[in-house]
Amino acid sequence: MVFRTIIRNFADDYEMASHMRTLLIAVFSVFQLFTAVGQQLGDVVILGDSNTWIGGDACDKPEGWNKWFKEALQPKSCRSYARSGATWTNTPETRRNTREDIGVLGNDNVVYNQICRLQEAVDSGVQATPQLILILAGTNDAWFRKARPQVFAMSAEEAFAKRCCCCAKRPVSEIVTLAASVRYGCELLQAQYPQAQIILLTPFESVQAGAEPIAKAGDIIAACGQKMGLHVIRLDQQSGIRAKQEQARKHLTTDGTHTSVAGARKVGQYVAQQVAALLQP
Repeated sequence: MVFRTIIRNFADDYEMASHMRTLLIAVFSVFQLFTAVGQQLGDVVILGDSNTWIGGDACDKPEGWNKWFKEALQPKSCRSYARSGATWTNTPETRRNTREDIGVLGNDNVVYNQICRLQEAVDSGVQATPQLILILAGTNDAWFRKARPQVFAMSAEEAFAKRCCCCAKRPVSEIVTLAASVRYGCELLQAQYPQAQIILLTPFESVQAGAEPIAKAGDIIAACGQKMGLHVIRLDQQSGIRAKQEQARKHLTTDGTHTSVAGARKVGQYVAQQVAALLQP
């Protein structure tokens, strides 16, 4: 209230235009919202692929969106378990493997194993039990479809057609479509951390992956989230990163896929705004 009064007095004293006064009050309102949400977030965990990995495990490197998300909301803690090259989609050769860190596409470089790493960290006391889990993956699923030939073979409706078709007791090697992998991973997290909020982020557009495959992956991820009652943030639609624009001139990405500092800031601040709106007290 004190800050709001200062803004109003400043606007009145200097006869600022009404739109500027409104803008300042709006900025303060956003600040209040971010502060309130940040205080309730508690411990945050982020899973994903290279666009999260480049922000660092501590979410402190400016090339990654997670750094700007953390800076905006200032949760109690914020840790990334992302890996470069990771996919949502598993393969028939995927197995539990929490030690591998190859930085490229691989049978074990999947979100499932990030979940396993998180579980080990929590069980050992290295990681606090998360109150919020964000997952931003799907770029590599759309990009490397030949290496994940079943990626789009199942719709979300088919993945949820049978109540237990993706229950956590099934071997991960049997979960080889994007839709089934999203359900499988989220059910593992829900079973392990029933009090945690899980928010799915669809991948933003990529020159290399193509806008259409990214949109298809985004639709599947969003539909799975809806089936599970999870919040979904559609970065493929709302992040501001467009493959066509980046192909013409790199600005928000360095190479058409990975964010520049400007792109990471744009995405991170947008995600913070969306999370704040979804979780506001």
